Amino acid sequence: MNHLSDCFVLKNGVKIPCLGYGTWRTPEGNEAVQAVKDAIAAGYRHIDTAQLYGNEKSVGTGIRESGIPREELFVTTKLKNTEQGYDKTLAACEESLRLLGLEYLDLYLIHWPIPALYRDNWKQVSRNTWKAFERLYDEKLVRAIGLSNFLPHHIENIEAEANIQPMADQLEIHPFFTQKDTAAYCRKKGIQVQAWSPLGHGTVLDNQVLCEIGSKYHKSSAQIALRWELQQDIIPITKSMNPGRMAQNADIFDFCLTAQECVRITGLGEDGRTGPDPDHIGF
Repeated sequence: MNHLSDCFVLKNGVKIPCLGYGTWRTPEGNEAVQAVKDAIAAGYRHIDTAQLYGNEKSVGTGIRESGIPREELFVTTKLKNTEQGYDKTLAACEESLRLLGLEYLDLYLIHWPIPALYRDNWKQVSRNTWKAFERLYDEKLVRAIGLSNFLPHHIENIEAEANIQPMADQLEIHPFFTQKDTAAYCRKKGIQVQAWSPLGHGTVLDNQVLCEIGSKYHKSSAQIALRWELQQDIIPITKSMNPGRMAQNADIFDFCLTAQECVRITGLGEDGRTGPDPDHIGF
């Protein structure tokens, strides 16, 4: 990937921009509207939100006020855990589209695999939810469908009854929590991997290895981490409300890490999870 405008291609042929802008913990209202407008002004064309974030209305306003044609943007939202199940999923998607003010989504994701509400029968609930996703896809309300925080055993459960295979999986991935086995599984299946919290909620910023590599390229440790993810064919979903930091996060296309540097970064660890365990979430 050599430019912010470069794209990966999902298994159904839909192009997805290689760097995303995330809106987690961006409060509904003027802050979210301005953040989305600033991100689009900085060159981002991939905007990620979720029903759980509670800011879809403001994200949609920011998209419209950006002045960029809808067809030039890639918009993702995610199904809230409490709305899983066939009928509730269909209604939830309709509500997300209404709040966003959009006629279609570019990517719709099941946010988590085992909501506490359905723990006793999560397998069937996941399958029923996916059937609704397939209907939304067939009806062209969504251009691509996928998962978030799904590990291989969760994906296999979906695939057991699926007519359409998942096209993406958004996971917590950063140099301290590489999830290399799950990422490799997804690649083998043709599932595009995305990274939420690609900087480990800031835990990577002072790492000596990343800082050392960064000094070679005159880049920050954050930029090195994001570039490493791209070179693993992973789409980072960046998050900042600061326009300067947005621009810095996107300034990762004028250098390439060596294979040896990528190996060093991948070796930093597998124990640095900062979010919930998908098998034990309590919401």
